[in-house]
Amino acid sequence: MESFTRYDQKLEFILRTAARIFAEKGYHSTTMRDISRETEVSLAGLYHYCRSKEELLFLIQDNCFGRVLERLQEQLKETRKPVEKLRLVIENHLSFFAANMAEMKVLSHEAASLAGEMHARVSGKKQLYTKLVRRILSEVQQIQTNGEQKIDLTVGVYALFGMMNWIYNWYDPRGKLSVSDLVENITRLFLSGFLAGTASDELQFKRKSANAERLSVWRGPQA
Repeated sequence: MESFTRYDQKLEFILRTAARIFAEKGYHSTTMRDISRETEVSLAGLYHYCRSKEELLFLIQDNCFGRVLERLQEQLKETRKPVEKLRLVIENHLSFFAANMAEMKVLSHEAASLAGEMHARVSGKKQLYTKLVRRILSEVQQIQTNGEQKIDLTVGVYALFGMMNWIYNWYDPRGKLSVSDLVENITRLFLSGFLAGTASDELQFKRKSANAERLSVWRGPQA
């Protein structure tokens, strides 16, 4: 059983509090004094646990991506079936971030706020996670034998993450929709689509024109 020292517990408390403040105020608008005030840890004490506000942000991001990736890798040992693997991806991601909503918002809003080695390390874990999910989606596609046109894997991967990562804007873990209900709905929506059962010929969309319409927020010059 994993044991935590008092140092680990204090650092985790500081990181969770910092994540909440970053989510509420934004990373750039938050100061170390804000975090000191909320945690009731002196500035000197904070600098004992981290060297800077940027390192706090790094530790939040690195810890989250590390934890969610490790949890998924462990759970994937339970099955070799592609669809079950995808179900585990969705369940692991949503259950983890439903319990860490502030951290999810920070990861979504502050992805570009790190620089140098800190940014590279977090990006490396994100890439490992993305590649793993992409490989699972590829396995799911390969078991399809109906001959229908396949969704581009890049579109599929980022559409799935988009669905899952957006929940911090609307989902209330204390509301009537449980985490298991959330997982069930998003899994069905992603795998079957909102219009499941609709005749496939009704879903064969074509552009009305081969020329893409050029849109701009600015009006063109007046004739």
